[in-house]
Amino acid sequence: MIIEVHSRDVTADEALAEALGREISMEEGLTTEPGGTVVAHWNRLDHYTDDDRIWESATWADHLADPSLEHPLASGPAGDRRAILHITAHLHPLDRELNHAEWSEIGYRIARVAGIAPPGDDAAGRWIAVQGQPGRLDVIANLIRADGTWSAPPRRLLQALVTEARNIAADLLLHSSPQQRSGPQNLSAGPAVTASPRVPTATGPLAGILRQLAAEQSGPIAAVRQLVEEVGRQAAALSGDQTEAAARDLFWAARRLYGLQEQLGEIASRLQPPAPPAPVAPTPPVQAATSARAMAP
Repeated sequence: MIIEVHSRDVTADEALAEALGREISMEEGLTTEPGGTVVAHWNRLDHYTDDDRIWESATWADHLADPSLEHPLASGPAGDRRAILHITAHLHPLDRELNHAEWSEIGYRIARVAGIAPPGDDAAGRWIAVQGQPGRLDVIANLIRADGTWSAPPRRLLQALVTEARNIAADLLLHSSPQQRSGPQNLSAGPAVTASPRVPTATGPLAGILRQLAAEQSGPIAAVRQLVEEVGRQAAALSGDQTEAAARDLFWAARRLYGLQEQLGEIASRLQPPAPPAPVAPTPPVQAATSARAMAP
């Protein structure tokens, strides 16, 4: 996952247009409903929506910029009035597609680390997370809080976000192939680079039990994981904040179960008896002597 922190701006128009990949308008509606473009948002949005979860993109931009008009004296360091913060998270081209709940969790985690959504802070500023283009998430926030004060992002914001991006990638099992988790590989090795990430066949009794538990599709943990994922999909299809949060938690539980499968597979691999060495054909004495003479000066 690649994190990008854009230059701050006075309005949210340009940031939202870049997030969507097109100009904002009063004709295109963006919704916070499950599966919608706005996958996460600040905790007091419901006070402004009147149960209407669909706004035009231009209305979203105005909503994010309103605190700058409501608090004309609020400013950052050195009197800076550019209050719109824009952060983009890009997935690696080899990463899998994420579902709505996973994108939502990424949005909330970025907002927390960036200091714009401290847990339990009712005066936190306005922000939304927009999943408007494949493989990317844009978090757009106003640094002016509801009480008129200026938010305090971490001093080393980019470094904090990069660290959190690594944590997110690990939690979501992105780049889960063995060679990508273990660092650089010898590209000339061929089979080592393209080896399947499936659990290796084990002949020891303990390894065999673990291999059956960790079977990616047919094992007992896989059956539970698939059931949890199905319940999560059904919850995500329903409306309401509680069901949306439940769907997000269920998808995270499924990811942890998948992580457990991988961990058991790695243990099974370590318990697997080593393969016997390949037999080496003896070298005829006469040929060895001839070879030695050929190499002599």
